[in-house]
Amino acid sequence: MASTTVTLSSLSLHSTTTPRLSFLKPTSKLHPLSLSISPKSSFLSPLSYHPKIITIITKANSSDIDTSFFDNLNPEEEFAYDPPTPPEDYIPPPSFDEGPIETEEEIAAAYEELYGPAYSGVSVLGKDIYVMDSKVKKTSGWGSRVKKEKIKDGFDERVVQVRRVTKVVKGGKQLHFRAVVIVGDKQGRVGVGVGKAKEVIVAVQKSALNARRNIITVPMTKYLTFPHRSEGDFGAAKVMLRPASPGTGVIAGGAVRIVLEMAGVENALGKQLRSKNALNNARATVVAVQKMRQFSEVARERGIPMEELWK
Repeated sequence: MASTTVTLSSLSLHSTTTPRLSFLKPTSKLHPLSLSISPKSSFLSPLSYHPKIITIITKANSSDIDTSFFDNLNPEEEFAYDPPTPPEDYIPPPSFDEGPIETEEEIAAAYEELYGPAYSGVSVLGKDIYVMDSKVKKTSGWGSRVKKEKIKDGFDERVVQVRRVTKVVKGGKQLHFRAVVIVGDKQGRVGVGVGKAKEVIVAVQKSALNARRNIITVPMTKYLTFPHRSEGDFGAAKVMLRPASPGTGVIAGGAVRIVLEMAGVENALGKQLRSKNALNNARATVVAVQKMRQFSEVARERGIPMEELWK
């Protein structure tokens, strides 16, 4: 095998040998920053800064490569397009528009053959989407109000108070409605929420959503009463809660009674000591409930059996 340094002009499409690139140490005849490839090759100019020399090793001498095909070729010359004549028995294929018009059934069959069976209109849960779409169109048509269904999560809602509030702006007063709603599942979970809107219905919906975001758990005994007495205050309101014996019922008034009923408490005593504001008393009741703890929780913290709490 002979190792020779060739230029890019000597490489042609008719070359039968595959050149290989190898990195060799610089010789004494060439500068380390020079290339053995011809400087006319502009696409390799960034490689000229490599500290090693790139050489092309071929399996044959440069004289063995035939480049006579390009000797008499002028790249700027224009050639006339002369397509070959078709044979005598050649029949051109029909045009796309000349064929018969396909029916919808044929088009559907072709699509099913390519992409599988078409969508039947039945959802994963077995509901017909076309019937559902017709219901949506009826409820969302011109002049029809969109009725929002209540959230079915097991919580009941009770509206405690709806008040008109105004906001003074540059152009006058803006009238809004503020609603206080208490939600609960009557199994130990309850929440108090408030919301404002220009309409009463929207205000109630916003306050119910706000109440669901502030759910707390009420500790209760097997007699559905409090484990111990507690007091809580919020703002100017103060609430006192006391456990009661079975059969007593909920003896409280105002927002305190609604909070206890929505939480599922059946035997308790409650009293509003200071302010009569419904929202503050409801939140004060929540504060008082959060201060309560179960007997098992206290015994676990002390590290003693629950029977020793009464000794």
